[in-house]
Amino acid sequence: RWPSLLKYYSHSDGVSWLEEYKARHNAGLEAQRIVASFSKRFFSEHVPCDGFSDIETLGCPSHFFEDELMCILNMEGRKGLTWKYYAKKILYFLRQQNILKNLKEYLQRPTERQSFLEGAVLIDQYCNPLSDICLKSVQAQVDDITDKVRKVLRTKNPRHPSLASKAGEVLVPEVELQRQVLDAMNCVLYEQLKYKGNELDYYNSLNSYIHQVLIRRTGIPISLSVLYLTIARQLGVKLEPVNFPSHFLLRWCQGKEGSTDIFDYTYIDAFGKGKQLTVKECEYLIGHHVTEEFYGVVTSKEVLQRMVGNLLNLGKRESTDQSYQLLRDSLDLYLAMYPDNVQHLMLQARLYFHLGIWPEKVLDILQHIQALDPSQHGAVGYLVQHTLEHIERRKEELGPEVKHRSDEKHKEVCFSIGLIMKHKRYGYNCVIYGWDPACMMGHEWIRNMNVHSLPHGPHQPFYNVLVEDGSCRYAAQENLEYNSEPREIPHPDIGRYFSEFTGLHYLANTELEIRYPEDLELTRATVQKIYSSGKE
Repeated sequence: RWPSLLKYYSHSDGVSWLEEYKARHNAGLEAQRIVASFSKRFFSEHVPCDGFSDIETLGCPSHFFEDELMCILNMEGRKGLTWKYYAKKILYFLRQQNILKNLKEYLQRPTERQSFLEGAVLIDQYCNPLSDICLKSVQAQVDDITDKVRKVLRTKNPRHPSLASKAGEVLVPEVELQRQVLDAMNCVLYEQLKYKGNELDYYNSLNSYIHQVLIRRTGIPISLSVLYLTIARQLGVKLEPVNFPSHFLLRWCQGKEGSTDIFDYTYIDAFGKGKQLTVKECEYLIGHHVTEEFYGVVTSKEVLQRMVGNLLNLGKRESTDQSYQLLRDSLDLYLAMYPDNVQHLMLQARLYFHLGIWPEKVLDILQHIQALDPSQHGAVGYLVQHTLEHIERRKEELGPEVKHRSDEKHKEVCFSIGLIMKHKRYGYNCVIYGWDPACMMGHEWIRNMNVHSLPHGPHQPFYNVLVEDGSCRYAAQENLEYNSEPREIPHPDIGRYFSEFTGLHYLANTELEIRYPEDLELTRATVQKIYSSGKE
């Protein structure tokens, strides 16, 4: 378990390994204690914003704590699902907090020390905190491409200044020598390595993540521009980012350095295989005329703002758990850069309100908005009122509702918690994690879902199911059947409800079993009956 921790030590350090091991052991016990407590504390609600407070005040080294969480996540087999579920949530939180701290430190640096590539990596890391993404690894891949460009350049001009050992520290002076670099880059990126703009799947968030751009060799204009600009600068060619509307571009100075004349520049479309454009051709690219201000250079912070803005727009496109998470992450990033932006603060408050999470934080955000812009009092007042009502309702909630199958009103419920089912009409595989003796949804949902067209309508048991596509659905009993080939359901919330997959069914965790105390035995008996003979 130690190789992953070696990066925290120097060969020259005088380390007491016994003391280090003790510290790691104690951090492991602390991590296990906290993970074990989460299911009981937060089963019936989203982990609140203050739910991680005891993690923020850890009495042990954070890298040891994180290492234990990784050990939990990497446990083999199909057991410990609930531990893995909450370890993942805690690790997500810890890493995002650390990345946010790094981003704020990055933004405080002088502009000339803000690498575009590092900024892109920070955004990537924040949106994918559980992936193994680091600047060193991304930079190594970019360096590898740069070396390939040098090889092509050497065959064209063996004396090119970009081939010197310290190339990149000194700018290539002549335009013709710069052109040779760009031609070699286009040859390597677009002909040899087959990089291209992703026209077929443009609105895929993977196009915005720099490590995915390097893996998949495709992206959108801004992510490909960051890669292109970084390689060019490493070879001594100064390209600058241009926040062109609808299509991010780079510019290459052909006249006096620092010229304010837009016609002194050639514009480069990294999305379009490095094509070099005139001002008029830029306008043809987007189909309309734009004023000179849109041809100006932008800062690294403005580049990050646009990258985060793209992710925000992707998050708004759909209403899925995945898109909501992307929206939350991109709002966090945007507000880290512009903490007093009223529009995005209001969007964050509305998002949390819509998801029914973190009502106390919603009130804090609304208070901040009111202080920044009193004219928002109408919208703020509406949200404050309904958020306070939400908090009051939560206080009034009694303990968990316990459903006994022996109750007369539950006699029609045929299926039980943990069974792997198949939907007769839509064919999806799912697992049951809750049930009602009749449809408990409102009239509008019943009408929209055309429930009355079913032979038994809403007056039959309905089941809460986790579906293999990552969605949660509410299915009528007559539409479900036992799955003849039970398999694991790859749903992100599986560990919230279940502790283990036996190979034929799921075992409810302690909190779910409290709510359905008689289901476990029925599930086991049902599985024995259905699968013992190898046929349904």
